[in-house]
Amino acid sequence: MNSIPLIAQTADSEDEQALLQALAGADADEARRLDRQLQRLWSRSGSASMDLLLQRGRDALEEEDMAAAIEHLTALTDHAPDFAQGWSTRALAYFHAELYGPALLDLEHALALNPNNYNAIIGLGALLEEFGDETRAYQAYRRAKAIHPHHEEVTKALDRLRPGIEGAAL
Repeated sequence: MNSIPLIAQTADSEDEQALLQALAGADADEARRLDRQLQRLWSRSGSASMDLLLQRGRDALEEEDMAAAIEHLTALTDHAPDFAQGWSTRALAYFHAELYGPALLDLEHALALNPNNYNAIIGLGALLEEFGDETRAYQAYRRAKAIHPHHEEVTKALDRLRPGIEGAAL
């Protein structure tokens, strides 16, 4: 007997809705596999040159070269304005550069294009926390958890914020 839920077994790696539905009901191990599939799907723009700009931006992020990351990702968003992952990744670069206004604008754009991108929602939660708006940050993290129940970063954020939002247990 296979322990992987039927929906996850049949989820096509190209079918975002099937992957998201499977993710919502998956166990932790299956969630990791589905997360990788969604990240691969969301990282494909349909253009090899745009995918290369995304990869260069990500590489610069890993090297902590925010100026280069922003430059590559700005070229990406300029040439592929309907590619949500470009906006989301540039928001991350802006966040690390402490350019919170542009980061927020890019996250709004990314989420308008792909409202299910839980990483962009998590980024929004992190920005709201940075702004001191813990209530709205908590709401953003809850929204991300509804999509990806096993995301460790979200679980930690909710645990961290819960006492201040829901009150401490007596």
